[in-house]
Amino acid sequence: MVSRTAPPSVIGQVKDVFPKLGELTEKVVFGDVWERPGLAKRDRSLITLAALIALHRPEQLKGHLYRALDNGVKREEIVELVTQLAFYAGWANAGSAALVAKEVFAERNA
Repeated sequence: MVSRTAPPSVIGQVKDVFPKLGELTEKVVFGDVWERPGLAKRDRSLITLAALIALHRPEQLKGHLYRALDNGVKREEIVELVTQLAFYAGWANAGSAALVAKEVFAERNA
């Protein structure tokens, strides 16, 4: 599979105006929390995707889908995650997530 670079994150798009938010994201979220040894990055990705879907945060989902695929989560696992969450986090949330995931899958295969 040919991999494309992930689009700029939401924070990446606004850090010129919100520099401290960008700094905290880079240093704390991705520099500390994502690097903790207690969970594999693959597991952190699955947890993060589930939270973003359940909370209906599609604007954050795209970047994390790219990250999840880079962290070893398979496309089929993402499909199952979204399907499972339809029953626990809401049909509309799963539908919105499915649209974003479909877009990411298409971009990754381009």
